[in-house]
Amino acid sequence: MTVSVDIWLRGNDFATTAAVDGIARPPGEWVDEDVRLVLEGMLRAMDRLKRPGEADRAISLRGLSWIVNPYDDGGVVIAIEITMGAVVAGPFQIDKAALETMIARVIARCSSPPSTTVH
Repeated sequence: MTVSVDIWLRGNDFATTAAVDGIARPPGEWVDEDVRLVLEGMLRAMDRLKRPGEADRAISLRGLSWIVNPYDDGGVVIAIEITMGAVVAGPFQIDKAALETMIARVIARCSSPPSTTVH
């Protein structure tokens, strides 16, 4: 599945549309891994636009502001804002609360420092 994203970089007065590929399931069947791929894809698309022609960098799902909003024509969109700018993906046909729960879970998992405890 290809996800369309609209990107606005801080300092620009226009938005650019890009695509995120590689999402295996349709939105109504998403699991946490699909949501992680969408979020990372959104941030990667933004970074590629900011640094054209440069190698991809690691993506971290920390320090970002996100929201899931209803879309006028149905479904929901995911919006992320960071200091570089903002990116919006969708619309997706998925329950808003379910998507919010998955995003929160994915970000919490990515924000937790790895355990150094041996059990």
